[in-house]
Amino acid sequence: MPTWQQLRDAKLTEYENAADGWSMVSNRADAARIRTDQEMASPLRATQKGEAQTSAERDLTRLGQNYQYIHSECGLVRTTLNALASELSGAQKKLKQALDDAADLKFTVNEDGSVEYPRSTELPMAPGTPSGTGTAKPGAPVPYLPGAGEANGDPNKGKAEDIAERISQAANSAIEIDNRYAKILRELKAPDGLAVTDDMLLDEAHDMGDVQKTVGTYLSKDSIPQGKSPADNKKWWDGLTQEEREEYQTVYPAEIGALDGLPSVVRDSSNRIVLDESRVQVKSELDALGPEPPKTILNEAGRTCSNPEWNIWNAKGGTRFKNQLTGMDAIESRFDQTGIDGLPSAYLLGFDLKGNGHVILANGNPDTADNTAVYVPGTKSKLEGAGGDIGRMTRVWKEAHGMSVSQSTSTITWIGYDAPQSIVPEAMEKHWAYEGAPKLNNFLDGLQTVQGGPDASHTTVIGHSYGSTTVGAASKAPGHFAADDIVVAGSPGMLVGDASDLDVGKNHVWSEAAGDDAVPLGGKVAHLGGYKWGVQTFHGLPYDAGYVQTVPSDEAFGAHRMHVDTSGHSGYWDERSDSLKNQAAVVVGRYDKVQEDN
Repeated sequence: MPTWQQLRDAKLTEYENAADGWSMVSNRADAARIRTDQEMASPLRATQKGEAQTSAERDLTRLGQNYQYIHSECGLVRTTLNALASELSGAQKKLKQALDDAADLKFTVNEDGSVEYPRSTELPMAPGTPSGTGTAKPGAPVPYLPGAGEANGDPNKGKAEDIAERISQAANSAIEIDNRYAKILRELKAPDGLAVTDDMLLDEAHDMGDVQKTVGTYLSKDSIPQGKSPADNKKWWDGLTQEEREEYQTVYPAEIGALDGLPSVVRDSSNRIVLDESRVQVKSELDALGPEPPKTILNEAGRTCSNPEWNIWNAKGGTRFKNQLTGMDAIESRFDQTGIDGLPSAYLLGFDLKGNGHVILANGNPDTADNTAVYVPGTKSKLEGAGGDIGRMTRVWKEAHGMSVSQSTSTITWIGYDAPQSIVPEAMEKHWAYEGAPKLNNFLDGLQTVQGGPDASHTTVIGHSYGSTTVGAASKAPGHFAADDIVVAGSPGMLVGDASDLDVGKNHVWSEAAGDDAVPLGGKVAHLGGYKWGVQTFHGLPYDAGYVQTVPSDEAFGAHRMHVDTSGHSGYWDERSDSLKNQAAVVVGRYDKVQEDN
């Protein structure tokens, strides 16, 4: 435990220099992870096949996981050391001020922290009061009160007691700080070996929580913007030093990864930490439940009935944990596809397990993309089914890239809102769209903010099913809708009666609807469309007039009705289909390649 002399002599720059060293290791590990994925694993997948490729890729995956772990764990050590130096600096400053005051008064500070002082001759002392020197020890200081007796009358005694108390407080504060940080630094260590295990990642998550509690006064979570605009988020981020940015990324990755307006590489790095820790935590909880029992059993009469053991397993979260792991595996699978068929690196722009789970994943870096597409899925979209939605945007990217090889394109799967999870009654309600619209607008504004303004990238928002309703709510909300084009597929309605009511303008609204897709008609039953005074026509033939409800596939709505050669409600992204090609043509701004129906 530090004495006041040790606190006085402590060279706190040594802690800061050590923190700089850990920072260098953390940053190099993060850069090495990116190089492993983009410069080593990606070309390997693109050019090699067979057992050798499988083995090499497995090794590179493990290497990337190791780098990810090093980045996070070393980042926690860095921040802990910097916070330790900062807190000790405050105690040291208080101590040195007390020592300076003692020196100015020609008082002597003893090894035990007591203070010797000359008795004052400023005021007459009571009869019998000894002259010479006195010794003050820490305790409740007694202020000098003129005219009081020996207990209070000597001003030097009061000053010495005050100095002794301040020395004691500084030393005790240093002891408390030392104990608190010694504990967390002892915990920030990893076992020997070349592989990062699930137990190590669980320990890392525990370490992160302990570091957050320990360094709260140095690096406060409350300083991170909450509920601010993307522009405000960017301003806050730009105002930090590089060291502060790195510390926030590794100590509060969930909060940083969720901030619209921050660079995609920053959000991706933070969210990958969250993903890794979430996966092992969920897997641990699932394993703790034991093997999944059969869902049904045969009763004594030989009839199939519900298994009480499965019901208990499910009530404890079994199915939820399995579904969460399914969604996380889909994200990891997309990471592993980088380089195959030219697919660019993936960027995890959002991830959490709240509610049904959310994920925002980009093919290619949208910050620098010439063309950006944001896909908003509809009813039943959630983390568990993210694989299908990610696959759709992967196919859009491939088709769009093939149409415009000279330009860079980024396609984004945005499961960033709480979508309805049932057709009846949830998908017939409008509040899901209105609640999701601000989140979509914030995300789009954040993209535009980082890209450098509305002219930096051609942005298309693609809404499927109820997702198009959410897009409609976002587009007609007050303020600017940060997109150039809107594409909807199988739309049940966009809460407006005419394409001109959407912020991108009538000429930039595009609709696809298969002949056997019943959702547009269902949307009218649910009143998810809009109303306008006019005439409804079918291939130019009028069949209704007056105050009519319209959805995007209606001629009266006024959108570009694109040719569809797929069937059903989910076929719009079938490979090599005209439906897919038409979407890609809009994404890259090649409107001349769009096939429209008359």
